[in-house]
Amino acid sequence: MKMAMAGLYKRVLPSPPAVDFASSDGKQLFIEAIQNGTMEGFYKLISYFQTQSEPAYCGLASLSMVLNALAIDPGRKWKGPWRWFDESMLDCCEPLEKVKEKGISFGKLVCLAHCAGAKVQAFRTNQSSLDDFRKFVVRCSTSDDCHIISSYHRATFKQTGTGHFSPIGGYHAGRDMALILDVARFKYPPHWVPLRLLWEAMESVDEATRQCRGFLLISRPHRDPGLLYTLSCKHESWVKVAKYLMDDVPNLVKTDDVKDVHKVLSVVFSSLPSHFGEFIKWIAEVRRREDGGQNLSLEENGRLSLKEEVLKQVQETGLFKHVVAFLSSLTLCCRNAPTLSDENNLPDIAATVCCQGAELLSGAFGSSERYCCQETCIRRLRANGDKPITLVSGTVVNGSSEQGVDVLVPSCPNKLNCCGSGPSNCNGIYPAGNDVLTALLLALPPETWRGIKDEKLLNEMYSLVSTENLPILLQEEVLHLRRQLHLLKKCQENKVDEDLGEPLC
Repeated sequence: MKMAMAGLYKRVLPSPPAVDFASSDGKQLFIEAIQNGTMEGFYKLISYFQTQSEPAYCGLASLSMVLNALAIDPGRKWKGPWRWFDESMLDCCEPLEKVKEKGISFGKLVCLAHCAGAKVQAFRTNQSSLDDFRKFVVRCSTSDDCHIISSYHRATFKQTGTGHFSPIGGYHAGRDMALILDVARFKYPPHWVPLRLLWEAMESVDEATRQCRGFLLISRPHRDPGLLYTLSCKHESWVKVAKYLMDDVPNLVKTDDVKDVHKVLSVVFSSLPSHFGEFIKWIAEVRRREDGGQNLSLEENGRLSLKEEVLKQVQETGLFKHVVAFLSSLTLCCRNAPTLSDENNLPDIAATVCCQGAELLSGAFGSSERYCCQETCIRRLRANGDKPITLVSGTVVNGSSEQGVDVLVPSCPNKLNCCGSGPSNCNGIYPAGNDVLTALLLALPPETWRGIKDEKLLNEMYSLVSTENLPILLQEEVLHLRRQLHLLKKCQENKVDEDLGEPLC
């Protein structure tokens, strides 16, 4: 005789206070809300409605659902060739194993939303009001360009469980009720709840962080951030480098002998932690090598053009000119010379990117399979009758199979006609050390330089790093890097729930 196995199949939705979306009353609320125009955000959300894949993944499921509804491109593959937000990809602010065990905090979900490229406004209930919450719910219910994720305690609705995240799918103004699209669909169906009661459920304190719960207003930025540069938070040196930039550099520039910009750069770069080059990277475009011509799709051409414009704007800044002059003054044998990698020439970088691209294109990124790039060829060519582009082609081998990978390189209009060329031929044509270091210096918080004692030099540094003087495209790129630096460091220190403010100044 086989033994019985215990298990749970759903829960009965306590009603009242909730109203089942599929009940007669729920359907009537839905129809009336549609007629009143407060269900516009529902259609995109319901198109991407998903069930959390783990009992503690409510925050990740809610966020991936909203990001897909807003059509934000993750910029990396999910499976096969497909770019798509999935819970498994939302791991930059908290390891998935830890989320699986304990869930994710309100602050770290805010961090994830920022890192994913969304525009985020976060409100705890002790920093907002019911009337403000209602205004945001109405705003997102009457349009499809923003969505709200609510963090609340289930007990207020007489439901089993504790803290929970789910998106708000609509609003009924006459009865002041919100539609919760519960991502724990194995437990409770979507349901309407009184907005005032939802606010009370959000007013509860999260025992893990000792902070009030709240809600996230998430929308799509008018342009995708992180076009050319990104910070790596997974490399083992992340914590050390972030601490150096955020904590040590402000103290280093306080020295009495810092009299000019050259000395400031010398102080900053002379103590860079090892493996610094793994901290900030430029984002390459990869694709399978084409059999025919070298035509770029409109999407590829558009992204490459934007990257090239960002690179051009970086190189036109006053700070870039100082960085170039400083690095040029260092001899190759100088032990203090900052390097972004052991091999900082385009062919070597491209070979690495070709291997990464092959992994992505085959759906094996991060696996134990080993890829090796046998050869690279760099060419300048014209695509679609447009301006010349830099194309690096590589042949990548994995066991007995091989595939061709192209890397589209954002470049400046310097001459290049080499195949497997060395660094001397490729200087300045792609985001190299000068550009990347300049972008990172611009991304440091303005208060980094506050300790400079020479007032004239202090004003000069403020002028060089001011985002107000930057073109809009570069300004957005720098502010995105600054948010990454600020939020990810706080995540590593488990302090993100203490301060949800954006470092935008």
